[in-house]
Amino acid sequence: MSFITSIIKHIPLLKQTNRNFQGTDNYWEGRYNSGGNSGAGSYNRLAEFKADVLNSFVKNNQIQTVIEFGCGDGNQLTMLEYPFYIGLDISKTAVGICIDKFKADKTKSFYLYNSLAFVDNHKIFNADVSLSIDVLYHLIEDELFEKYIFDLFNSSKQYVVIYSNDYDDRSALHVRERKFTDYIEKNFSQWKLKEVIKNKYPYDPKKSDQTSSADFFFYQKTNL
Repeated sequence: MSFITSIIKHIPLLKQTNRNFQGTDNYWEGRYNSGGNSGAGSYNRLAEFKADVLNSFVKNNQIQTVIEFGCGDGNQLTMLEYPFYIGLDISKTAVGICIDKFKADKTKSFYLYNSLAFVDNHKIFNADVSLSIDVLYHLIEDELFEKYIFDLFNSSKQYVVIYSNDYDDRSALHVRERKFTDYIEKNFSQWKLKEVIKNKYPYDPKKSDQTSSADFFFYQKTNL
């Protein structure tokens, strides 16, 4: 092994490849546009687990309207039972996939979402519950993360449901884990964390496509 090769081998992966990452928006548009999907978490048993939890929540709380920030390719949505649904995503291709997939379903609407070009003072995008499913740890830039959280909570009348991991790390080029519960507690005092449902399939590195470090976090708006 040459001296240069030895040095490169010991440089952390993120430092080697960071120049190839052109931002969260570009990453996801490029991924969907090249034939990629929303990832293992939106398929198979992880998707079934999330569907069971969300369908039960909607039924038990008599939810009528749902808005999701990060609808992805819509595969997860095929398993869900929502009376009325609005899906937003940063990828034009993903939104197009959903529009085509659910074109016969008039209970669903889809829109392109750019958090830095999104101001909804008139509450046009408003629902009983707003969802963030497998999204927070994909928001690499602080500005995007903070505006996304603001839009997520601002769009809900009563509940916010987040499915994510809750610790600080940087495990991949397009992944930045965050301790988001601390951020929400500090900046959204009118919302209280009411329940946490642990993942039925906790993360196992030997079964990374079938397990996840994400859990469900249920927030409810207070009368403060």
